[in-house]
Amino acid sequence: MRRVAIAVLVLAVLAWAGWHWLRRPPAPRPPAAAADTAAAGVRAARLFFAAPSGDSLVSESREMVEAAGARERIAALVAELDRGPRGGGVAALPAGTAALHAFIDERGLLTLDLTRAFQQGFRGGAGGEYLAIASLVRTLAANVPEVKRVQIVCGGEPLATLGGHLPLDQPLDVADWP
Repeated sequence: MRRVAIAVLVLAVLAWAGWHWLRRPPAPRPPAAAADTAAAGVRAARLFFAAPSGDSLVSESREMVEAAGARERIAALVAELDRGPRGGGVAALPAGTAALHAFIDERGLLTLDLTRAFQQGFRGGAGGEYLAIASLVRTLAANVPEVKRVQIVCGGEPLATLGGHLPLDQPLDVADWP
């Protein structure tokens, strides 16, 4: 009888302790640590924007955190083009343009899937279309040496043209965009 009483007492104490443990508020989580960019390398990138006159491109050097791989580097370059110039140029890409996906094959063909803002936000003629495509292709060629050709896709769909003047249904050879 004594063993049963002790067993019941032990179970009661365990139940009470478990009940109090479950009812206590969770310990506050420590704040998430910010990304450590101090250890990340920084490299200069060469970006191309439209000249204020609208008849050519101007280059701008910008310090960027070194990306882990080519896909991340491409996404960062497109993001910087979307942010616009800090110097005397003019943004050539439609606002909101971003890289959704980027894939480089073994022959240097970059398939670049851009957000729909690239196509839907374009409001230019033949010159504006040339400057937007040239800004993108020249920036990629200058900073991602493994890219030899660029196939532009928009929102996962093939893009025949941006504004009706330049065919984009075939890959663009970066050598043709000096």
